[in-house]
Amino acid sequence: MEIGTAMTRLFRLLLPILALIAAPAHAERVKDLGTFQGVRPNQLTGYGIVVGLAGTGDDSIEYATQGMKGVVSRFGLTLPQGINPALKNAAAVLVTADLPAFSKPGQRLDVTVSALGKAKSLRGGTLIMTPLRGADNEIYAMAQGNLAVGGLGVSGADGSQISVNVPSAGRIPGGATVERAVATGFDTAPTLTFNLAEADLTTALRVADGINRAFGDRRARAMDAVSVAIDAEPGAEQRILMMGMIENIEVAPADAPAKVIVNARTGTVVINGAVRIHPAAVAHGKLTVSVNEAPRVVQPAPFSQGQTAVEPSSSISIDQEKKPMVNFKGGASLADIVKAVNAIGASPADMVAILEALKQAGAMKAELVVL
Repeated sequence: MEIGTAMTRLFRLLLPILALIAAPAHAERVKDLGTFQGVRPNQLTGYGIVVGLAGTGDDSIEYATQGMKGVVSRFGLTLPQGINPALKNAAAVLVTADLPAFSKPGQRLDVTVSALGKAKSLRGGTLIMTPLRGADNEIYAMAQGNLAVGGLGVSGADGSQISVNVPSAGRIPGGATVERAVATGFDTAPTLTFNLAEADLTTALRVADGINRAFGDRRARAMDAVSVAIDAEPGAEQRILMMGMIENIEVAPADAPAKVIVNARTGTVVINGAVRIHPAAVAHGKLTVSVNEAPRVVQPAPFSQGQTAVEPSSSISIDQEKKPMVNFKGGASLADIVKAVNAIGASPADMVAILEALKQAGAMKAELVVL
């Protein structure tokens, strides 16, 4: 209790100091740059049966039949051997959910329900009680409820069909109840570890420096381009207090490395503001070759006993657009690049060729990423 009281007093003393610290330009909160190790969601999944469908279920698919037998066996019912019911009003589904960090038993989770077999639509269905398991195969939640399906599927007697969105998947808001909490381990680990969402040595050093300046000591140190280790007193109360303070510290992240992203399928080109061009000259032109075929019908002279013939006639033309050469001065910025490319009338595909040529010529020191 004495340690907790001391930490609370320290927090109250540091609040005015933190408020007086001038936030650097383009500063972001530490909580927006990453997360603490162990404080993360966990994926849950389960296999279940949706009932109450209007003839749009799995029919007599074996795994749906087995699932239904398992459901009715909970109530002491046993289906006769060798009889597989036609389950047009039921469907086998997979149920998925995310278990947030610090979730406690009794809390509600949203779940997503997706058809596993040939079910045409889950609209109007109800999910029967389904256990949701984690990666360790332990049950952490139970799901049940009525589905909200945004899609619609209709079929006619002649085989014609029409679908709007995806009717074979839906959600149940608050459809699962947490049955077991997941231990995060943050309160017993030797140190607190903050992991950046994107690896960057400069940002990791700045986060550690920001924490040290806020607390007035050297408790934080960058371990690598992602992790920052922070010395902290053991115990959940003290560490939660410290984590809350650290999350609201503002740090100026490092500028992103120079990158040019090219989507070859859509022709999209994205250039970030860190790209700079060294002195270079670019000339861009377009050569168009046109071949026109205009065959002529030739008639024979009267009484010559000749035959009508087709005489080929071709014309070839060449059209070459003349574009001015653009001179990039040293240190050209993103605005200069866009202005120059627009001046020569380059399309996205032509822009890709120009950027590749600039990189090959050594005039663009940026990473070229092709998606």
